[in-house]
Amino acid sequence: MDNNAAQSHASASTRRGTDGAPGSVPRSTGRQRTEQSLTASVKPSATAYRLAAALAAVALAAASASFFIPGVLGGPAVAQGNLRGTALVVMAIAVPLLITSMSFAARNSARAVVGWLGAVAYLIYQSVLFLFATPFNGLFLIYVAMLSLGFWSAVVVMVQIDLTGFSARVDARLPARGIAIYALALAALNALVWLRTIVPAMFSDSPSAFLQGSGATTNAVFVQDLAVWLPLLVMSAIWLWMRRPLGQLLVGAMLVTLVLESIGVATDQWFGAMADPSTPFASMGAVPLFLALAVIGAVPLWIFVRHLDAARAAPATERAGA
Repeated sequence: MDNNAAQSHASASTRRGTDGAPGSVPRSTGRQRTEQSLTASVKPSATAYRLAAALAAVALAAASASFFIPGVLGGPAVAQGNLRGTALVVMAIAVPLLITSMSFAARNSARAVVGWLGAVAYLIYQSVLFLFATPFNGLFLIYVAMLSLGFWSAVVVMVQIDLTGFSARVDARLPARGIAIYALALAALNALVWLRTIVPAMFSDSPSAFLQGSGATTNAVFVQDLAVWLPLLVMSAIWLWMRRPLGQLLVGAMLVTLVLESIGVATDQWFGAMADPSTPFASMGAVPLFLALAVIGAVPLWIFVRHLDAARAAPATERAGA
């Protein structure tokens, strides 16, 4: 074989990878993958930190004012109670999680980046409810700032993060397809529950009858779930199934958001039912149900996190034997 033929053969082998599949990436040895995971940087930029810090401050201000200032929230008692419960979870869990994640992300922790994005997604979700699930009030611009800062915080982190570096932090033993199936099943069940109310209402003589007593002209949860969050969860699960880095990052973040949301719904149901025990829009019976869903959702999240940054967490002697 002459030199040109040898070079051509070597180039083709590189393009095909070790398994001979065209376009595949050459497989790394365990030691190579460990070294990549230890050196890959996933630390967000200074711009991302500034936006997230501003988001934390604004979200804390919005939630504190909504929870503590009497009369700031309008609408029926159940709607006020629901949003006060949401505000409590924002104050007590979501904002502290964001701040803690920012701190650990500064140490180049991929787990912290997942927590960061998950907390931001939760704050975006709740900002929409603050804007559309309660009548216009004196906190309107603070709610708008919360939504804007949340959106751009997520954009900056997603645009600037090194997805290849993040993927190098994911243990090859992660049960990606099992977690993807869980995410797809959850998205499908959630969509079916919403459509069970939406479809009959659309064809009834009084389409908005199911909203009577809620104080809302439409359902902001239906809108953002069906238009944004459930499609995002489905696409992220598909990408995770294919082991794409973007899918790994997004599913991890969505698992965090889903646990937070389950806790949030349990809390807002308790506050709503306390504010108006006769309402059909809040129930004490829903509290243990959503707390159970939070526990169930914590299982795939724990599995995911356990396989993230595993090489960095392992003792040096164990890494040396990789």
